[in-house]
Amino acid sequence: MFETHSITEDNERGVATGWLPGRLSAEGRRLAAELGDRRRDDGVAAVLTSDLRRAVETAEIAFGGTTVPVLHDWRLRECDYGRLNGAPSDEVVGQRRHRLTTPYPGGESWERALDRVERCLGDLSPRWDGCRVVVVGHVATRWAFDRALAGRSLRDLVDEDFAWQEGWVYEVR
Repeated sequence: MFETHSITEDNERGVATGWLPGRLSAEGRRLAAELGDRRRDDGVAAVLTSDLRRAVETAEIAFGGTTVPVLHDWRLRECDYGRLNGAPSDEVVGQRRHRLTTPYPGGESWERALDRVERCLGDLSPRWDGCRVVVVGHVATRWAFDRALAGRSLRDLVDEDFAWQEGWVYEVR
């Protein structure tokens, strides 16, 4: 299962956080608690989360006080926008199509970000085969799932608006 990190103060201000840590807003903390209510008793064997603070905070609120292990993996991070980490979202999103294979200045391309996330996904099957795992991440994380597990192309994904929902379910084989 995939869940995005909860809403951050940057999201509310229209800022593209990228590789900056970010902090959940009050609404984000409420949604993280709802995530816990939805998934805590769902037979989850582990939570794998990006090591960026907003994803870690989401997992801590959702699964804190349970016996479900929460593991951090830097490969689940958002795309590195380089010098545009912390820039207005419109500016960063407006460059997405041009950054499929060309890195953001001082950062990485979307192709490279998805390759990084997919290496992490490849480690899920051997360790958690047959188990339910929740992955908490970012747009790059979801796009990597969609590309690797649902056969979607990055060109198609980059043109879609990100539509939030209460989790996505994927099967890793």
